Amino acid sequence: MAEEKIYVTEEGLKKLQDEYEHLVHVVREEVKAELKEARALGDLSENADYDAARDMQAQVESRILQLENMLQHYELIDTTAKTGSKTVHIGSEVTLLFLDTKEEQTFRIVGSTEADPLNGKLSNETPLAQAILEKSVGSIVEIPAKIPYEVEILNLK
Repeated sequence: MAEEKIYVTEEGLKKLQDEYEHLVHVVREEVKAELKEARALGDLSENADYDAARDMQAQVESRILQLENMLQHYELIDTTAKTGSKTVHIGSEVTLLFLDTKEEQTFRIVGSTEADPLNGKLSNETPLAQAILEKSVGSIVEIPAKIPYEVEILNLK
């Protein structure tokens, strides 16, 4: 089964790498120490500290595996390579006019791991991003949603 690419910017990749290093070298060791302390308290069958430490260990190990997978299957979004591109792509900064509200908003199209729509970072997996990918300035695009709406692409960087 082919692995799906994880799209990240250089900044996003650095955050993933930093989180991974922190979990592996700091948090994992803290959890090991908590487990050791909890085991020393005796009867493990009724030891809430031990149960909590095991739960934390499972969460940490799960996140480490998730990050390892992301770091093995990422594709770097080069925000400079397609400067001057005529169409929207992952990494583009696009200004949209929402035709129903006449509101303008600017978004950068990023991978889902970096998505933060309130701060202008739109996941490439959203219906809005999917609809505008490969479209050019001046295009009016209908966005498939529960209540469909239209946007006009005003500017592209």
